[in-house]
Amino acid sequence: MELCVALDLPSREENLQLARELARHDIWMKVGFRSYIRDGETFLKELKSINPGFKIFLDLKLYDIPNTMADAAEEIAKMGVEMFNIHASAGKKAMQTVMERLERFEKRPLVLAVTALTSFDYHTFKEIYGADIDEKAAWFALQAYQAGCDGVVCSAYESAQIKRETGAEFLTLTPGIRPFGESSGDQKRVADIQKAKEERVDIIVVGRPVYRADDPAGIVEKILENL
Repeated sequence: MELCVALDLPSREENLQLARELARHDIWMKVGFRSYIRDGETFLKELKSINPGFKIFLDLKLYDIPNTMADAAEEIAKMGVEMFNIHASAGKKAMQTVMERLERFEKRPLVLAVTALTSFDYHTFKEIYGADIDEKAAWFALQAYQAGCDGVVCSAYESAQIKRETGAEFLTLTPGIRPFGESSGDQKRVADIQKAKEERVDIIVVGRPVYRADDPAGIVEKILENL
């Protein structure tokens, strides 16, 4: 299991300072909408300058018509990030088109498909998608697997089932991890490290429990010791 730290702080400098504090670890760094829209590709280069061993997960959740998603995926690949994500609910054709477009890259980023956002509870998800989360998340994952994606973004509670229906090598990345039982905040389907282990999660994403800590580096050390 690997650790990904979410860089979701209010300013570029705060995110860079956090990265500096964690620079001794070659971990994943998640750059989402807020940071990327504000700070752009330059921010990604700054992270690499702090530690070339950082692996960048660009969390933009592409969702559009197939060709537009593929165009965006191609531009992301040119930036040299190690991983990005798309929405599985954009459809199998869209996911296939993205993966086909990336075939020309000698070294392409990993592509994960988002199944169900962890901010959804069971009731809200069914209201929108007309199906239970467990059932639909597994279906989205199978579609992503068949489309050639490298894995999915899901909650810890769906990870083991998804691996059973796809394969052990099919990656699962889980946001909303509260390593040691911290407050869930606006996330509904959260889990701790032990649950993530039981569910065979490959990459856990931790945000607030790290960047709101008095000693972020200490928390990261503790997390890594428990992975």
